[in-house]
Amino acid sequence: METTPLLIVDAANVVGSRPDGWWRDRVGATTRLRDRLAPVGGRGVPPELPAPAEVVLVVEGAARDVPATEGVRVVAATGSGDDTIVELVGAEAGRRRLVVTADRMLRERVRALGAEVYGPRWLRGERDTPVREPAAPAAPDPTRPS
Repeated sequence: METTPLLIVDAANVVGSRPDGWWRDRVGATTRLRDRLAPVGGRGVPPELPAPAEVVLVVEGAARDVPATEGVRVVAATGSGDDTIVELVGAEAGRRRLVVTADRMLRERVRALGAEVYGPRWLRGERDTPVREPAAPAAPDPTRPS
């Protein structure tokens, strides 16, 4: 059984999470994301993901032809990128799997298979906690005046 954690990144979702003009050049934006991911396998994403890790970038649509690079395996979805991610998670059931996406339905699907889910901000170092469903409102503090 493989013990190296598997980090699966939803390229379309992560690229689309920042309004930086990615829609003018989807291939370029995905290539830049791939290049930013290259060192992650060797350094991890502390504290949740220690090194080493295997990094997989799932691409689709106009970005399907973005090639792999050292440190990043690129998987081109033949259909839905979400379905490809679910298949990758399911195929590695005995291994720690982390999926980076903000897609609510995809999060539910991969969590049902035992994967951890993080949002694009976590990957960029802007957030260090997993994406969680909203918590129930806290009860009022009886010691504070209303």
